[in-house]
Amino acid sequence: MKTKKVTEKKYEAWLSTETMHSGSLKWLSELRFAKDEQLFFDDLVKSYTLQLIDSKHFMHSKKIIDQLSTSQKETDILINTIVNHEKGLKIMVDGINQLKEENAYKDEHGKLIIKVSRFLEKYRALKSQLFTLIKSIIKEGKQKRLLQ
Repeated sequence: MKTKKVTEKKYEAWLSTETMHSGSLKWLSELRFAKDEQLFFDDLVKSYTLQLIDSKHFMHSKKIIDQLSTSQKETDILINTIVNHEKGLKIMVDGINQLKEENAYKDEHGKLIIKVSRFLEKYRALKSQLFTLIKSIIKEGKQKRLLQ
C-alpha cells in the first residue's frame, strides 16, 4: 500500500503594498506604545520594590519582572525588524518585476503578522499579571494601615 503525502494548502491573502505599509506602521505604533508602557512598568516596580521582594510575593513577582525584562528586549528587536522590513517595501513599488524578492517580502510580512500578534497577545497577558500583582500589594498595604 502506498502512502500519499498530503500537503496542506495554506491560505494566503493578497496584500497590496498600501496594506502592508499601513500594517507595518500600525505595528510600529503599537510596539512604540508598548515600549513607553514598559518604562511606566519599570517605575511601578521601583515604587513597590520592598513589597515585591517580600517573601509572600517574591517568586511570583520575580517571574513577572523577568518576563517584563524579556518583553522589553523582544520589543526592541521587533521594532528594529519592522523598521528594516518597512525599508524593504521599495522592492514592491520600484516598478521592476522581481518575483523572487517580492514573494520573499510577502512571506516575511506574513511571518511578521504572526510574530507581532503573538507578541502582543503575550504582552497583554503579562500586563494583566503585573497589574493584578500590584493591585493585591496595594490592597494589603491599605488593610495593614486600617488595622493599625
